[in-house]
Parts: sequence; structure tokens; C-alpha cells
Amino acid sequence: MATIDRQTTTLALAHALSAAERGLPVFPLSATKLPALRSPHHGERPPVHCRGECGLPGHGVHDATTDPAAVRALFAAAPRATGYGIACGRTPHRLIGIDLDIDTAHGNDSVGALQQLALQHLFTIPPTVTVLTPSGGRHLWLTGPADTTVPNSAGRLAPGIDVRGSGGYLVGPGSVTAHGRYRLAPGTAHLTPAPCPRALLRLLTPPPRRPTGPATGSTNTPEAPGRRGEGLIQFVLAAHEGQRNTRLFWAACRAYEHGFGDALADALTTAAIRTGLTEQEARSAIASAERLTRGRGD
Repeated sequence: MATIDRQTTTLALAHALSAAERGLPVFPLSATKLPALRSPHHGERPPVHCRGECGLPGHGVHDATTDPAAVRALFAAAPRATGYGIACGRTPHRLIGIDLDIDTAHGNDSVGALQQLALQHLFTIPPTVTVLTPSGGRHLWLTGPADTTVPNSAGRLAPGIDVRGSGGYLVGPGSVTAHGRYRLAPGTAHLTPAPCPRALLRLLTPPPRRPTGPATGSTNTPEAPGRRGEGLIQFVLAAHEGQRNTRLFWAACRAYEHGFGDALADALTTAAIRTGLTEQEARSAIASAERLTRGRGD
């Protein structure tokens, strides 16, 4: 086992160095996909705000570097590393990771959800680097502009779609985890990360909070549902058994976040009933979405 571990670490270092040569900041990961180096502040009384200013390794994604000597030093300090992470949001690529999970047990169709968003918001995902995960999911690599910070999120874009942005990281291809190996999808190894479509970028960056009270010179009127509302209704109608509540709740959250939840509530309820939910179940899910989104704006 020791020999296999050394070989795995050696291969992980080789993959990490190759990524660093392409301008991707990397750091070592363990088989659990967590940083392989223990924090130098372990045992200190929280909160600890150091992000590497102390000069010691062990700060997770904040250790990420493109310097080959520094990469080798990090792996030398992490002899049981089996993979590497790639920091997102960092220059020069300002990587954005779209993580499409496969969750057949709960009926989540993340690929279908992304396609629905693309149709609804009129964008296409360009050919780009794609990494296949051991669970059957995939990571799409995109790049963002220098003037935009994309936050990390889980399920906000759609059920089963996580976003890795500033402060987050992706498991690099060639990494080995407890569940298997991450590998480049066939036909994408020669590609470079493609620019994120502007319409998708707008979805990835949360809108500024609306004023909670009346403002001088502002009518503060809700946004009309229009085409976006129709897209949300179609998203609910496309739900299969096991994902009806999840899709309805997600669609209602997006409607209330953009100011037309009340105007769309009846149409969403009708769509949910057509998928097999009762009116009471549909109204309850929409009410929960309203409470959640209003709580965020407080």
C-alpha cells in the first residue's frame, strides 16, 4: 500500500505541476477531496482569520500557487496527497466551475436543468474543458471577466448545480479520491477554458438587494414576469416524480427574488398540479419560498 500511495502522490504532483504551467493555481488534496495539509492554526481558539499571512502552509485554497518550486514544497509537506485542487477566481484565467451533480436517487437532472436555463435565458455553453467525476457528474470550466466576482453557491442556480467561484476550488483531473479518479472528458483535453456566456454570468452573480423601504424618486415596483416567468413555469412542468417539490420551490424562490413571485404564484401552482402535486402541497412550497427569500432581504 505504501508503494501505491507514493505512486499516487507522485502522479498527483505531476498533474498539479502541469496545471500550474498553464497558469492554474494548485494545492494538494487528500483522498477526501479536502486540503491535504493540516492548518498551522489547529487548536487555536476561533475565529482564526489567517489566510496564509503567517507564511506557513496549511491554509487550503489560499495555499494555491503556480510557482513550480512552491507546488513541490506543498506536496513534499503532504506525503499522503492523492490529488490537487485548482483555485477558482484567480488570475489569469479567473476560473468558474459549473459542477453538474448526478443524483438519480432524488431525481435531479442537473444537465437538463442547465439546458433549460440556456433555453430560457438564450445562451449556449461553448466547447470547454470538461472533467468527469467518479460519481458520474461533470465539471465545466469557464472563465470570467476581471471586473466580476462570482460567488460559490450550491443549488442556487438550479437543483444539482453547484458553482465554484472566488474562494472555491475544483478537484483537478488526474486526482484520485476515495470514490475514484477525476479525468478529462474525451475530446476536451486540447481545449482551454471558454469565456462564460454573459447571460449565464448574470445568473451566477446575485443581483443587488432591493431597497426594503420607499426611496426618493423610485417607484419600487415589482418586475413583471414576462419571458422569465414562462421559463420558470416550463421548468416546473418538466419535473419528474421525485423532483416536483424541489423544482417548484426553486422556481418560486427565483420568482420572489426578482420581484414577481406573487404575480406568478397561481401559474406556478397550476403547473405543479399538472405534474402531480396537490394544490395544498404546491401552495405550501411556494409559501416556503416566499418566507425564505423575504428573510434574505431583511
